[in-house]
Amino acid sequence: MSIETAAAQPRPKPQTVETNKLRANPHNPRMLFDEDPMETLKESIAKVGILVPLTVYRAEGSQNFTILDGQRRWTCATALGMPEVPINEVPEPSLTENIVTMFQIHKLRKDWELMPTALKLGVLMDHLDERRDNVLASLTGLDTAVVGRCKKLLTFEDKYHDMMLHLDPKKRLQADLFIEMYPIVTDRSVVKAGWFNRIDMIDAFIRKHMEKLSGFKAVTDFRKIKAYLTAARKAGREQETVDRLRDLVYRDDVLISDLEVDAARIHSTADGLVRSIVRLRNDLMALDVEEFAAEDDLWKEIEQFVQALREKLLAAERRPV
Repeated sequence: MSIETAAAQPRPKPQTVETNKLRANPHNPRMLFDEDPMETLKESIAKVGILVPLTVYRAEGSQNFTILDGQRRWTCATALGMPEVPINEVPEPSLTENIVTMFQIHKLRKDWELMPTALKLGVLMDHLDERRDNVLASLTGLDTAVVGRCKKLLTFEDKYHDMMLHLDPKKRLQADLFIEMYPIVTDRSVVKAGWFNRIDMIDAFIRKHMEKLSGFKAVTDFRKIKAYLTAARKAGREQETVDRLRDLVYRDDVLISDLEVDAARIHSTADGLVRSIVRLRNDLMALDVEEFAAEDDLWKEIEQFVQALREKLLAAERRPV
């Protein structure tokens, strides 16, 4: 099926239908309906009714309608005891058309929670046998970066999906926690370590994040861990940092900052200095001497800089130029 066909939306036919003749769409990417927004919508419907008809279809052989768009309105109408609701009926879509249509309908509204979106994106990926981010983004209307984030969430086990789908918003774990954790639990050196146990690591990171242990304060703290791993890899001290990571996972008295290896820190600092020196050298080479001849402060600073360079080269037993 082509992208154009999947994304096409059929023309609706307006009518009304008994409220109990509708059913929720099993493929609706929006799975979480928090209480406060629902209560606000219910109050509005109680006052003015449903102003925007639900978009529905009748599955072949079924006496009921399935909702493509408007599940929240239908839920509120049911709770209010409304006998019927306005609908726009469209032809029954294929599985792909079903999911893509709902993505297209909702792309301009408030974003869904990311985990439900990821699950339905996964269904679409399997059904179409499509994995390319740009194609999936074009098909669904999601941003390419969002598609990438969804795919990362799909790599986590079902029990973690359930944690992100908890009905109580206060107990629901945010998708960002797992997205930030992803580079650590998939790091090639970490995964190859003899002590590595994926579930133990994820569970430990969740607990430490929730209880603010081992220096965890925000989900972005996982970026520090990745940075330490990367710096250690460049310095040839990767194994030492991986061993320290094991201690961080299994001991609460070990801090994120304990992952830093001095040699890695020095190497990282040296890299930054090299980049700064290269930029400065290029700026000096491009300097028009005649144009800046009267800038005494500039030349004094350059002279002092050259003197500092000579002293450092001598201290490092390197021959000054």
